[in-house]
Amino acid sequence: MNAVTRSQPGDARLVPRTLKEADDARRSGIRGTKRDKALLPPEAKQERLAWPLKLFLIGLMVPWAIPIGPLALSVYRIVLLIAVIPCLLAWLRGRAGPKRLADFGFLLFCSWAAIAFFVVQGVEESIEPAGILFIETMGAYMLARVCIRTPQDFSRMVLFVAKAIVCMMPFAIYEWLTGTNLILLMFGTVYKTETIVVMPPRMGLWRVQGPFSHTILFGTFCGSMLALAGMATIGRLSPKARVILAGLVGFTALLSMSSAPIGGLLFQLMLLMWNKTLGGFAGRWKLLWAIVFAGYLLIEFGSNQTPVQFYISHFTFEQQTGWYRIWIFDYGSASVANHPLFGIGLGDWERPVWMPESSVDNFWLLMAMRHGLPAFLLMTLSWLHIWFSVAKHKSLDPTVDACRIAYLICMTTFVFVGSTVHFWGAVYAWFFFLGGSGVWILDTTRPTLSSKYRRFQGREP
Repeated sequence: MNAVTRSQPGDARLVPRTLKEADDARRSGIRGTKRDKALLPPEAKQERLAWPLKLFLIGLMVPWAIPIGPLALSVYRIVLLIAVIPCLLAWLRGRAGPKRLADFGFLLFCSWAAIAFFVVQGVEESIEPAGILFIETMGAYMLARVCIRTPQDFSRMVLFVAKAIVCMMPFAIYEWLTGTNLILLMFGTVYKTETIVVMPPRMGLWRVQGPFSHTILFGTFCGSMLALAGMATIGRLSPKARVILAGLVGFTALLSMSSAPIGGLLFQLMLLMWNKTLGGFAGRWKLLWAIVFAGYLLIEFGSNQTPVQFYISHFTFEQQTGWYRIWIFDYGSASVANHPLFGIGLGDWERPVWMPESSVDNFWLLMAMRHGLPAFLLMTLSWLHIWFSVAKHKSLDPTVDACRIAYLICMTTFVFVGSTVHFWGAVYAWFFFLGGSGVWILDTTRPTLSSKYRRFQGREP
């Protein structure tokens, strides 16, 4: 008998031996007694994603703007608006594990951004943007902190989103070939949706917008799942199925025809190949950082461009687009220097008349321009605290370690993609949700299966 094992010699009751076997036994209709189920670790008992998570994740891909009083709120914002206070209370009560320094850092970031809004724009014009910033930042982050507490929660979330992206793929292919956004047209028959953005085709093919407000956001959202779909589903999918799923997710992201998301896909593929090739070498990531640093010095001293200019100008489809982003960086940095404390709020930024576009294609730069350097430092240092802590968290079982590596690859990709695009709306909330979804790794101090269950199975003395 492969899927189950007897709990005691001569006993007819059957107890799953592993988490996968627990799922097999459940699907086969095998049930144990209460005592048997008590021996399973908590992660083996929970079989589905928490319903607030499902509503939020589905809401990210529903483009409705539902009228509620004077506001038109998207579905994911409604979910976060309802969930933010309960999640904060759960965090205060310890249901999200130990309180982390980054948790307080993000709270301070939202507080400073609200103060900056009030100083620059006045109270009346600041209440709505400050409230939305708090909901999308702390609501998404804390929802992940509270509801994703185990590797099983994490892998279920990844699988849920990856399957949703695959479901969008046929509609994306149709839009890619014809330029007709079926998703927005169908949802628009019920409620007002995001505006359909018609952009010039590239290489004879249309850029896919999907349910988001821009093609860049569609590519960023789908592309962020590549490493996660390939690694964080270990134990739930076979190796072949994981490769197929990651391939479908990556192909869907490619349909955006946007340089930054496609660059993010290539970046993830290189990191995955590096990890696969040098998987037995413990110092592989230190070696990679050494190579990156050497490349930085080579560009700094051997090129007439700064490393930032080199990256921006070489990772775009069109050279003119790359140069325009360099100009954005130069004049945006000047705006930060002129308004270092509170930023410029939602107002326009100073630039030459030959730069008509007001958008800033750099998430990190715009945070400093809009909210001031204190808010920028609070946010970035909070992220760095989480990421470096997760990177140093070793001695984990293979499943958790696979989730850890996939999470770090995903977050590193956001750093680089964010240097050439801005995250707003659903993708901004998705970024903070994904960032918070990996904090559970820091609370993993023992193998996935509890020591009590492992002793019961005779795997520990």
